[in-house]
Amino acid sequence: MTDAERQAEFTSFVRTHWSQLMAIAVAISGSRHEAEDLVQTALTNTYGRWHKVRAGEALAYLRRSIVNAHVSRWRRHRGAELTMADPPEAAAAERGAVAVDDRLTLTPLLRDLPQRQRAVLVLRYLCDLSDDDVAAALGTSTGTVRSQAARGLATLRRRAGGRREPDDEPTQELVTISRGTR
Repeated sequence: MTDAERQAEFTSFVRTHWSQLMAIAVAISGSRHEAEDLVQTALTNTYGRWHKVRAGEALAYLRRSIVNAHVSRWRRHRGAELTMADPPEAAAAERGAVAVDDRLTLTPLLRDLPQRQRAVLVLRYLCDLSDDDVAAALGTSTGTVRSQAARGLATLRRRAGGRREPDDEPTQELVTISRGTR
């Protein structure tokens, strides 16, 4: 494959999957600006290895790269950022009025979860991956994915003050967050 063909294939892949990659990064990082940086970092690292990453595995590879980039950034800069309880008013004005309440309620709650729980919930419910796929993406066991998901959901329910039945799936709430960030 020539460099021009590789570049064209990579560019086409990025155009096709940009929104999905951004939705994952925003849900993991809690910030659109940081999400753009995470996706760019993951894409930059992936481009150099594009000849090794098969088309079927590229999306999973990029998901893992985004999570790893976020964890690395968090480790380097922990304590250096000021976390705000509420997003700035300008950002709220840009969002659609329909889902603002859900996002404003759930996004800070997601942001406050531990890194592993947030990553599991985003990959499992936003990306609609199976437990096995999430475990592979995060390099952990399926049991760990299940326990982290259960703990994360319990924390979200407790902090949101909702009284949900155990069979209720939070998928709609997580998807609502992503719709406003694409």
